[in-house]
Amino acid sequence: MSPIEIEPGRLFVGGQWREAADGARTEVVDPSRGAVVTTVAEAGAADVDAAVRSARETFDDGAWSGLSGRERGRILHRVAELIRENADELAQLESLDVGKPISLCHAVDVTNAANDYEHFAALAHSLDGSVRNTPMNALAYTKREPLGVVAAITPFNFPLILSGSKIGPALAAGNTVVHKPADETPLSALYMAALLQRAGVPDGVVNVVTGAGPVAGEALLRHRGVDKVAFTGSTAIGRHVAATAGEALKPVTMELGGNAANIVFEDADLEKAVGAIIKAFVFNTGQFCMGGPRLLVARSVHSTLLGILADAVPGVPVGDPRDPGTVVGPMAGEKHLKKVEEYVDLARKEGGRIVCGGERLDLDGGFYYKPTVIADLSNDSRVVQEEIFGPVLTVQPFDSEDEAVALANSTPYGLASGVQTTNLARAHRVADRLQAGIVWVNDWAMLDPAVPFGGVKDSGYGREYGPEALDAYTRVKSVVVSLD
Repeated sequence: MSPIEIEPGRLFVGGQWREAADGARTEVVDPSRGAVVTTVAEAGAADVDAAVRSARETFDDGAWSGLSGRERGRILHRVAELIRENADELAQLESLDVGKPISLCHAVDVTNAANDYEHFAALAHSLDGSVRNTPMNALAYTKREPLGVVAAITPFNFPLILSGSKIGPALAAGNTVVHKPADETPLSALYMAALLQRAGVPDGVVNVVTGAGPVAGEALLRHRGVDKVAFTGSTAIGRHVAATAGEALKPVTMELGGNAANIVFEDADLEKAVGAIIKAFVFNTGQFCMGGPRLLVARSVHSTLLGILADAVPGVPVGDPRDPGTVVGPMAGEKHLKKVEEYVDLARKEGGRIVCGGERLDLDGGFYYKPTVIADLSNDSRVVQEEIFGPVLTVQPFDSEDEAVALANSTPYGLASGVQTTNLARAHRVADRLQAGIVWVNDWAMLDPAVPFGGVKDSGYGREYGPEALDAYTRVKSVVVSLD
């Protein structure tokens, strides 16, 4: 079979590759070297309009929505197969674009992207309604229908996974899509557009517009031809997305910022807990909305655990993402690196003690920061309360289960949380009290397309993954037939 081919950095609209209407282009930078690797088309309002019109026409003519769920499922299964067949190319693109270690791209990003499409392929032919018993002399039943044109707006940190978590269920339900990837990391989105076409997704069903959020993203968000918005990004931008979509009464799902607490009780298996702690804050260089940057430790083991982390964290391999042995790569861009530096400087001013790390790593001109552990900050510290989005861990002691829960729930966020304990009753009891969309016990980042995730409080609303995700991409219609 011939390789998947994409036109160099062009938009994908109506099954065709095209330049932006005004010919504008923007640079894509390799964060491991700080060097420009290519340019892509920078869409404007006219390009977004063309993409939405294409998606609308395709939806209305039934080229996709008119297929049976089983037929859509077969095509989505083929998407999963093609992702696996082209795993090396996708992993290399994701590593180059985001700075992820190549081993992580293979094991996590590509694997989960394939699993996403496979999962939603299986759900595509299970969109059943139900017959309702009523006192009326009538047959009453419900059916689930697609919404129409879905705007999928995705962030820089997990381009491949977080596009699949939106495009997969949208397509399974029969919708068409306009995808606006993050302007910093657009490469895998363009590759996936060609791959979806190869799998048999009809032209116009999935359209990709690259470009800046304030221009292309805003035009897509405000377009009257869009029926639903699926957004992942910061809480600040999420508020704007919700307010803007609300003006047109468009349904929105939003997975926003996080600042999860990882609670270590005195009965925890410390050897196992340390692995979960380190994974929770260095995974994807800390650029993980469900990461665990806040460590809450029972006072009786606080000093011991700090000592273990002081020895273990500096040994985590940081370096070139192309090296299979690398665990932590660079930040995705210079602005993200500077943000981490500012927070660590603030921690020093707030009385924090740098246990390890706390500085850049000078390597090949890339945007590297050493994994950092900070102790002795108060709970009202900005460094504790705000989302840093980098490889930084704050450590706080607690004296009781109630205090641990109160500290964990003390920030505005509620996306994820963790409990490290060998006490099964405590694990369930604490999980019930944590204000978070997902709680992990004795590990971190255990994710599967069958398990829904999403936020509470300032971390957003709606759920991705699981059969619950399809609720956000369908509407229920009731039909009542008189039997008189």
